[in-house]
Amino acid sequence: MASMNIRSNFLNSNLYKFVETDLTWQEYSLFKLEDVSFISKDDSFLQKHDIYLGLTDTPLIFLNDLKIEPNTINPDFLIFASRHRSEAGRPSFLVHLTGNWTDNKDFGGSSRQLSRASAILLKSGYNSLKNQIKSPEFADFSNYHLDIEATHHGPTTLEKPLLFMELGSSEQEWNVRKAGKLVGKAIIDTCLSFFKHEDIPYIGLGFGGTHYAPQFKDIIDKNKAAISFICPKYYIQELTKETIQQMIANTRESVNCFIIDWKGTNSQDKQHLLPLLEEFELPIQKSKDLK
Repeated sequence: MASMNIRSNFLNSNLYKFVETDLTWQEYSLFKLEDVSFISKDDSFLQKHDIYLGLTDTPLIFLNDLKIEPNTINPDFLIFASRHRSEAGRPSFLVHLTGNWTDNKDFGGSSRQLSRASAILLKSGYNSLKNQIKSPEFADFSNYHLDIEATHHGPTTLEKPLLFMELGSSEQEWNVRKAGKLVGKAIIDTCLSFFKHEDIPYIGLGFGGTHYAPQFKDIIDKNKAAISFICPKYYIQELTKETIQQMIANTRESVNCFIIDWKGTNSQDKQHLLPLLEEFELPIQKSKDLK
């Protein structure tokens, strides 16, 4: 479910001006962004691009269609503002793509289905959160972790690239109004930076490592590289040629390499993974070689 904190920051903040429209989504009105205080008046972005805010009471992982009525807009991508929960409960800001690697669909989506995705969108979301954390305005959040999670949960059936941007990882952080403000600003900045990104030579798919994918985060953070889907080590044995084809096909950009967290993948998993990857005419990189 979308964080009430982030929702409130969008609708009640003096940083943004959202105007209610006649369009509806999930039985709620859609709101259109008309003005942003931290965008230069000379910036023509909002004249060329529309940003809409949708509200819902449905848990985000179970949203299976856009249901925009009347269907007069065709979004380039979707960003879901979400709460993140973990047993550790460490204060965090996070981004990730969605999809199910197995038959298990308890957390939304369809069995063995990946969402539509964009490596550039994931990188833009990560960089936008990082830039906000480093800004003087949010200096008191420097102790929060910034994480990229491996691909997990639903929804998987939406026809547009989807990114989750999250505030975690317990009720204590969810209710910090300024943390919601940070995520809100990062989401708007992600929309801007997505269309203004520089050329990125490496567009990869990630394999191996843990759920919080530190090796792939380092690659995205420190290189002219972007990564779409990340399959952690727990699901390597579930991969098939069809799954990898889906990873390639569902990525908005042209994938030009496979990236393996070599130390984060055991020998048995490598024996399963490498023959699959070698069926495709894409180079296989070790994550340490791109760091």
